[in-house]
Amino acid sequence: MALQARHSERSESPDGESAIAAFELFFRNHYRPVVRLAQSIVGDSQGAQDVAQDVFLSAYRRFPGDYEEAAAWVRVAAVHTALNVIRGDRRRDRRQHLAPVGQPVPSAEETVIEREARADVRRVLGRLPRRSAAILVMRHVGMSYLEIAQALGVKVGHVGTLLRRAESALRKEMDRETRF
Repeated sequence: MALQARHSERSESPDGESAIAAFELFFRNHYRPVVRLAQSIVGDSQGAQDVAQDVFLSAYRRFPGDYEEAAAWVRVAAVHTALNVIRGDRRRDRRQHLAPVGQPVPSAEETVIEREARADVRRVLGRLPRRSAAILVMRHVGMSYLEIAQALGVKVGHVGTLLRRAESALRKEMDRETRF
């Protein structure tokens, strides 16, 4: 369809028909190798065909009538375009992972409140004894009692007691923080 639109643009010139015929011949000769190259990178035929379509459209615009020079260019462009597709997919996957579909996105107000609450917790953790702050952070990030015991050099049976004391100290400091 895009080719037909371009066809009508180029056919306005007396030499337009030969330019279209030259591009069609170029396309037929190079389409399969470009798709195979793109498919080896993106991993699926539909994605590879999309890459090839973008590459040939760019070649049509970039090399009007001089497709001998474009033969090597389309292969290099296919590699770059396919790599860009993969990068774009990775970025999209990361964004979707950070904000999964179906879960409400927090409002600006909620985001500010959350940020302030984290700052308050960091400030209070800074006032706690190092060992208490460390055990709270280690547990919060998901470390097991065994891992915490090894990191602190204590018995596993003592971790629960240390954790409860640290939580109690944190609550007291948070209460003190909110009174002022």
